[in-house]
Amino acid sequence: MNTHRNWILGISFILGMAVFALLAGHTIRSVKRMDEYVTVKGLSEREVSADLAIWPIAFTVSEDDLTQLQSQIQSSRKTVAEFLAANGFEQAEISHAPPQITDAQAAASRFDGANRPARYQANITVLLRSTKVPKVKSAMETCDKLVQQGIALSGGDYSSKPQFLFTGLNQIKPDMIQEANRNARKAAERFAADSDSPVGAVRHAIQGPFEVNEVDSSSPDRKIVRVVTTVDFYLQ
Repeated sequence: MNTHRNWILGISFILGMAVFALLAGHTIRSVKRMDEYVTVKGLSEREVSADLAIWPIAFTVSEDDLTQLQSQIQSSRKTVAEFLAANGFEQAEISHAPPQITDAQAAASRFDGANRPARYQANITVLLRSTKVPKVKSAMETCDKLVQQGIALSGGDYSSKPQFLFTGLNQIKPDMIQEANRNARKAAERFAADSDSPVGAVRHAIQGPFEVNEVDSSSPDRKIVRVVTTVDFYLQ
């Protein structure tokens, strides 16, 4: 009876060890497969048109008397507003920055009486903010008409530079992320084909920032939107 019992215990022990060995081997293989992955990048690019234009129209006026200077400021602003209205813009798209007035009297000693400048100079900015981007470009091309009407345009500094912006990023983000992820999987599949290892699930993914840049310096209203995703895929 005891011998029979010992046989049963021995066989059970052997079977248990065999099952344990099989399970351990499967676990080791699974862990090993978890370490087999490929890291790839997926790119998505879109060329889009700017949908918002910001044009600071900067100019200067000079007078010896502050009252006359104020009259010049109002007259010049009216001339600019009429120019913009003639180009199809509404009053709601136009705003005025406070004038920056300087007193040239302190520097007047450097000039003789014949060449002495007007005492007061005002730097004026009329700001156009419009979604009518093509009309803004057209108006910029004909702004010499303002010069012909006595508006002394300035604008050599960065603050006076026109800006063309794309504000519809949120509308195209989902499709671009999806496209970048598809391109990442395609890259992983090309890599895996060389090693005869099918691509599995995603192990880890990082989405890079969206970049919006000009297509080129001569076309500031044309933008390139770009995003890159970095994805780890398991290899089966």
